[in-house]
Amino acid sequence: MQIWDPDYECMPREEIEQLQLERLQATLNRVYKNVTCYRNRFKEMGIVPEDVRSLADLSKLPFTTKEDLRLNYPYGMFAVPLREVVRIHSSSGTTGKPTVVGYTKNDLKVWSTLVSRFMTAAGVNSDDVVQIAFGYGLFTGAFGLHYGSEMIGASVIPMGAGNTEKQIMIMQDYRTTALVSTPSYAVTIAERMEKMGVDPKSLTLKVGLFGGEPWSEAMRREIEERLGITATDNYGLSEVIGPGVAGECLCKRGMHISEDHFIAEIIDPDTGAVLPPGSVGELVLTSLTKEAFPMVRYRTRDITSLDYAKCDCGRTFVRMKKTMGRSDDMLIIKGVNVYPSQIEDVLFAIEGCQPHYQLVVDRKGALDTLEIRIEVTENIFFDEMKMQKAFLDKVEKKIDSVLGVGAVVKLVEPNSIPRAEGKASRVIDNRKI
Repeated sequence: MQIWDPDYECMPREEIEQLQLERLQATLNRVYKNVTCYRNRFKEMGIVPEDVRSLADLSKLPFTTKEDLRLNYPYGMFAVPLREVVRIHSSSGTTGKPTVVGYTKNDLKVWSTLVSRFMTAAGVNSDDVVQIAFGYGLFTGAFGLHYGSEMIGASVIPMGAGNTEKQIMIMQDYRTTALVSTPSYAVTIAERMEKMGVDPKSLTLKVGLFGGEPWSEAMRREIEERLGITATDNYGLSEVIGPGVAGECLCKRGMHISEDHFIAEIIDPDTGAVLPPGSVGELVLTSLTKEAFPMVRYRTRDITSLDYAKCDCGRTFVRMKKTMGRSDDMLIIKGVNVYPSQIEDVLFAIEGCQPHYQLVVDRKGALDTLEIRIEVTENIFFDEMKMQKAFLDKVEKKIDSVLGVGAVVKLVEPNSIPRAEGKASRVIDNRKI
């Protein structure tokens, strides 16, 4: 297996932790000096950077949340003067003011390097033609993969999101070998290819690099079978750097976090307590090399776990499991925690269910209700009532046994749930809480 940066990606654990501590101390000094928000928070807690003498001392520091970024909108969290910032990205701001992030020239170089690492781990090299079907703009995803691909030496097709039939035409004509998109959009492409009568085997596609939303192992199998590719997962978020925080190798047993640039912790999302290795909880990230926009103990709200065992690929960086969902997107139905990815796993295991579903949560009186709308194949949708009822009962029982909470399942005909060209919208929450 190819490794982009073996001197770092294969470092012994002791050396990784020593490097992390040195870079952490430098980062804390930088934010204490240059970021008013951090300086004030540290003073409130009676902490100075010199108090952090080991990685264990990290837990003494306050968390950073998305609310902190909104309160310091737009440039209050920057650690360098604006004249040193050469790139500005931001979130969509759908829940209020967007979060604004900046990059120095060196930040952009580091970002490209980190993306090159996980793309190389997924098997991409200088012979590849990479088609990027993420939206270009303030969203970090497309640019991260774009510059990482160019650093590797691959040819880049900056297609952008949407226009699915043209995406397929370009795959055919330009001999695309690697697809970059959300996993849900990859399914949309596969469906459209089937309608157009395009055989995936006639394409030169070999690998897909998918991120931007949680997805299950069942969806991975679905994409691999329908597109005839190897589907790999990668992880990142704009507030920390964008894509490049972590990515899978071809072993596909978790995403390697670039620990020379980030410290990962798993906390209890309710108490904030750091959990022992292997525990499932909320991922917290501290950046170690970001110049313009360093983050200390940023609460990602993503639910996952960490595996410190050495991978068969030779990399020693810790691996994070696929995210189960987000702690703030988690649904609580009748006191039970429910993640859309759990439901997705159930549906993919049932023959006849299509890879498109929507969860509708409502409240009747004091009780929460969950309705799961599932696209099914035409033969099931138009089946006689008795057969359809038996199928419904099967799905409802399986969901009840996995989730521990009952749900009403509604079968809908193919193509009736809106398709996503970016992140899929899985949940409609109608509760007035």
